[in-house]
Amino acid sequence: MFETLFRYPRVLARHCDGPWCQQREQFLTHCASAGAAKQTLLRLARELLIVAQRIELSGNRSIPIEELETAADRWVAYQRRRHRIRDARFSRQLFVHTATAWLRFLGRLEQPHQKPPAFADLIGEFADYMRKERGLSPRTIHNRCWHAQAFLRWLSEEGHCLAEVELEQVDAFLVLKGTQGWCRVSIASIVDALRTFFDYAAAQGRCTAKLAAGIEGPRLFKHEALPLGPKWEDVQQLIASTSTEHPQDIRDRAILLLLAVYALRSGEVVALSLDDLNWEQEILHLSRPKQRRKQEYPLLASVGEAILRYLQQVRPRCPSRSVFLTIRAPFRPLAASSLHYLVTTRMEALNIRCPRRGPHALRHACATHLVAEGLSLKQIGDHLGHRSLYATRTYAKVDLAGLRQVADFDLGGLL
Repeated sequence: MFETLFRYPRVLARHCDGPWCQQREQFLTHCASAGAAKQTLLRLARELLIVAQRIELSGNRSIPIEELETAADRWVAYQRRRHRIRDARFSRQLFVHTATAWLRFLGRLEQPHQKPPAFADLIGEFADYMRKERGLSPRTIHNRCWHAQAFLRWLSEEGHCLAEVELEQVDAFLVLKGTQGWCRVSIASIVDALRTFFDYAAAQGRCTAKLAAGIEGPRLFKHEALPLGPKWEDVQQLIASTSTEHPQDIRDRAILLLLAVYALRSGEVVALSLDDLNWEQEILHLSRPKQRRKQEYPLLASVGEAILRYLQQVRPRCPSRSVFLTIRAPFRPLAASSLHYLVTTRMEALNIRCPRRGPHALRHACATHLVAEGLSLKQIGDHLGHRSLYATRTYAKVDLAGLRQVADFDLGGLL
């Protein structure tokens, strides 16, 4: 590996004769197999040599993170004395990050012992209850456990325990979230999660039985929770902005089409596998986490061409079966949060005004467009993957053109 990175004999000899040469070369080979670019490998090789020279690795002992940080401080002080650096923070972070990754690869990094919180077992039991008894989706279980865990952590920091909790503590927690910028709809989701949690905790004898019924959420206004997305013309403009030869635009075009045409959720897009694309029958197999089942869609020509162009021209070769990967090495599947950044930044660049931005706004835009095209709520619900019409009927409230036709209907002959 060193022979492919360094051409000058003296530089090559310095890396080959340095301490722990074989272990450094193994790590570089591992990074190269993961898709790391040559410039990344060069920077990594230089920093690895510094790390190996300044950390004592003799024996089989595990190295604690505190020792890495101390060595990084000494390295920064050495560079300062010789006026080699201006930003000490970057040099320290690079040293610690490189050393941590290398030692973790070698199995020599001492993992800090973190004592689980006292309520960890309760949260696990709560999750099992929602999964086995309530049959809730994994995403719903994750969200409710996350809210319950945040409340219990705050309660512990305030010096209270679950058995002694009163409505005053719950109200104080909700007020705190409001001061931190949480909107009423988000706080209402916290209330729903805490009600479910306290119902379960009361059944287990962990708290009073009347606590869940006494929690009051914020008032939601009539149109506050309506699905608000961009206009369909803005969605078309958003997709048209990716009509370039840039690799990121080619990838983002395929993602935006899946979000807008199929109204997919961000988690469903990043979970797409190469095995979900049936090119012979032109079918898209989609995993619906809420329904816990597979759903098939016809692969439209425009969407299929965008995905195929991305796979042939942009997608890097790596062992991962995920369809959408990062553009730069190390190549890894996209996270759902990265799709929010992708959509939001592109909407801001085009000055698309919309009360709500992000991937879910495109899902709302698709549903609203289907309503305007005259599709029935049953057809729209099937397209969105809803289990019942209750979740779909909210889109009927935003069909302003249809509502105006009803309002203009002349009832004079019937009265």
